Amino acid sequence: MIVAVAATADVAIPTLEWLTKSEHQLLRVITTPDSKTGRGKVITPSPVSAWADARNLEVMKPDSPEEMMIAFKGADIVLAIAYGRILTKEVLDISKHGFLNLHFSLLPAYRGAAPVQRSILNGDVKTGISIFKIDENLDTGPIYIQKEFEIPENYTTQEVLRDLSDLGASSFHTVLKMIEQGIIPIVQSAEGVSFAPKITKEEAKIDWKLPAKRITDSVRAFTPNPGAWTSHKGLILKITEAARNSTDQKLQPGALAVVEKKLFVGTATESIEIRRIVPAGKKEMSASDWINGARLVEGEVFG
Repeated sequence: MIVAVAATADVAIPTLEWLTKSEHQLLRVITTPDSKTGRGKVITPSPVSAWADARNLEVMKPDSPEEMMIAFKGADIVLAIAYGRILTKEVLDISKHGFLNLHFSLLPAYRGAAPVQRSILNGDVKTGISIFKIDENLDTGPIYIQKEFEIPENYTTQEVLRDLSDLGASSFHTVLKMIEQGIIPIVQSAEGVSFAPKITKEEAKIDWKLPAKRITDSVRAFTPNPGAWTSHKGLILKITEAARNSTDQKLQPGALAVVEKKLFVGTATESIEIRRIVPAGKKEMSASDWINGARLVEGEVFG
């Protein structure tokens, strides 16, 4: 089968690696136009573009529906993975078998841009992947395959996506066989529908008046992006690792304590231990290293 891949984020790379070694023909990689990133606003290709360029694969970066029509022409089927662009009906109809999407939830749960973040934030212990045929609505198309994934207790969004990406890549082989055999995908259930809108920076601000588990789940959910954050002395701190405290620290919400070179913060329930921090304008560091430079005094709080 002649296959095109529409993708932007690095979660698509396991599927691309599988496809280049499969019996199918990779026609080309379609990704988003290069964008300005970082403080210096340097023009940077997407992770998928960089990967494909390094392997001398054909890459197209359409910026309009008209350009998309050209980019997707010639493919029997298109695999879309974190592409980040709206696809019109005209575009969806251009390939013989349409477009498939790898979605990182067990649909119809968590339709939208941030399924893994929302799942972790809600304290779920299970998620999974769905591969479905794209229609004109948001993540509503009929499903070819779903696979469950147990979320390890301390996994961040980055780690869950890594494992789900591998699970999805291995599942595409089965789905393409199903399509070749004429198997029809199953319409999504009308029950259990939920949504996973994109996480905003303001939403990622830590509210220390919440229970400890909710806060540690938010740190896991928002790592690496956009990053769970708080403030200290007017500066933003991102927290990338935290754990519920098994000791008997009694602290008010947001209050700080240092015990044996470990940093603890109060919540609505028990205190939590902060293990990794990204101070404003600096690289990630251990909490103990941050303590050494912060010169904390009694009574200080995170805001």
